[in-house]
Amino acid sequence: MPPLARLAAAVAVLSCLQIAGGDARASSDAAGASRLCDRAASDAARRHGVPLDVLRAISRTETGRSGIGGLQPWPWTVNMEGTGRWFASLDEARSHVFRHFKRGARSFDVGCFQINYKWHGAAFTSIDDMFDPGRNADYAAAFLKRLYAETGSWSDAAGAYHSRTPEHANRYSARFERIRATLPDTPITASQGWPIPRTGAGRPRTRTPAHAPLIGRGTAVLGSLVPLSAGAAHPALIGLDERDADHARTQP
Repeated sequence: MPPLARLAAAVAVLSCLQIAGGDARASSDAAGASRLCDRAASDAARRHGVPLDVLRAISRTETGRSGIGGLQPWPWTVNMEGTGRWFASLDEARSHVFRHFKRGARSFDVGCFQINYKWHGAAFTSIDDMFDPGRNADYAAAFLKRLYAETGSWSDAAGAYHSRTPEHANRYSARFERIRATLPDTPITASQGWPIPRTGAGRPRTRTPAHAPLIGRGTAVLGSLVPLSAGAAHPALIGLDERDADHARTQP
């Protein structure tokens, strides 16, 4: 092989190795981010007496995207006034929310369990607080436990978590149960996952309004985010095919 050809071949091999290494790091990073939600779910399940598989299924129904080992939750998910997106990092997700918050947006969902700011934000000290996987999961678990006490069924509680309209609640419950049935039996321990990122110096900490209701009684509570493509590997728009005009957020 001529010297130039050998050089070109060597460069091609190195490029492939670099790409493979980058893909491996990206996969590892994605798996670590997903484990933030599962670790938070595990902690919240113990605190509130909610079955772990219920919380894990809810987080996947709300934010799940295809990853290593199947459908995985994504902590940097935002649904802004009906448009859902996965973001590559907490900073990107936070910047998106604050940009829209400054223009007046108040109805948006954030985090592993897609907690809605307008109707549930008063339970948190700030929007940053809502993004924290542990606090996001803790609120979701407490809320689901109250819904279980009301409905007597975790499947029905999951449906009510999404909507008070039977048609929408039943559709959500069916998806929740399908996802729940695919989860492995091995629990996620509190020691797994990344350290939860904290707000850095100079980050905006927009406080929630003191009068915002914690729990409403209208047509919908929270909402599911359904990926456009099961094979999506990067942040992408999420098809909100289970939402409609009836899914405004729960009114007080």
